[in-house]
Amino acid sequence: MIYSVLSGILFACIAGAGYFAVYYHAEPVCNEALLSSETAEVKTIDEGWFFDGEGTENALIFYPGGKVEAEAYAPLMKRIAEKGTDCFLVKMPLNMAVFGWKKAETIMNEYKYDSWYLAGHSLGGSAAALYASKYPEQIEGLIMLAAYPTKKIDDNIAYLSIYGSEDGCLEKDVYESDRQYWPEDAEEHVIENGNHAGFGSYGKQKGDGDALISSAEQQTETAEQIIELIEHQQ
Repeated sequence: MIYSVLSGILFACIAGAGYFAVYYHAEPVCNEALLSSETAEVKTIDEGWFFDGEGTENALIFYPGGKVEAEAYAPLMKRIAEKGTDCFLVKMPLNMAVFGWKKAETIMNEYKYDSWYLAGHSLGGSAAALYASKYPEQIEGLIMLAAYPTKKIDDNIAYLSIYGSEDGCLEKDVYESDRQYWPEDAEEHVIENGNHAGFGSYGKQKGDGDALISSAEQQTETAEQIIELIEHQQ
């Protein structure tokens, strides 16, 4: 009996290790995005990376998608930082934001800004939304990239939902039903010809639709929408 139980536990551990060992890797373009530029200094920190742009008042904390290497979102973070909002790209345990959904708290305690924004892609968005639902007083806004909340988001939080028209991974029926959790003045933006994986730079994702624009184009449009939301809150 004990042998059977131990065997079951061992099998579960091996299966789990195998599951998390397979993930989407950042493309080479991300290496360049992790280098400092004239308008954004990139620093490695305990929680991941700090994209320190010219802005001093607002900052955005980003949670990566599930089983996606965090570095894959460096190009998007660099674009946002260069437009005036500092960004923190969080590296998650086992590349799963659900295991580190409270990491935003550590960053907020260490760095001082007038306003904090939380964002995430796919499963990372759900983890960000969980934090926002638990601690609404800590953030000014929540940005969801191909993601949806599962708990009510406070009406005082600025909310922006973005997804690509060719997204083949987003569960649209759940997305629609979970609008009930959105704040009253939530905003939505559809990136025409964009897909699910285009918010990051990690290649084709299983089950995703074919994008008719490049990842760079999708990320540029995403950055513009995020900056617009933040500027409207000033």
